[in-house]
Parts: sequence; C-alpha cells; structure tokens
Amino acid sequence: MGKGLSLWFAVSSILLLTAASISISSNIWLALLLGVLCILNIGWGFILKARLRRKAETEAHQSS
Repeated sequence: MGKGLSLWFAVSSILLLTAASISISSNIWLALLLGVLCILNIGWGFILKARLRRKAETEAHQSS
C-alpha cells in the first residue's frame, strides 16, 4: 500500500474516532454509528492492503 493511501486511512480513522468521542455527550446513536464506521474503515484498509500485496506477489511470481 502506498504512503498516500496509508495516510488517508490513518487520518480518516482518527477523524471518525474524534467525531465519535465528541458526539458521545450529545447523541449516543451518532457516536455508535461513527464508531462502527471507523471499524469498517480500518477493516477496509486491511483488506485493501492484503489485496494489493497479493496482487504484487502474483505479478512478481509471473514475471520470474
């Protein structure tokens, strides 16, 4: 995974968690929604990283 894409997932996860922590005092349902979105965002990052790594390994193996 490239540095830019890694930075995107890191910053977006931090923003989602920050928004969830701020919204805890006002609306618990919004906080729960933002927490779930953050978990999904982190999971999507790991899935994308694994797919890109697998694709790179396959291309390297085929060119050898």
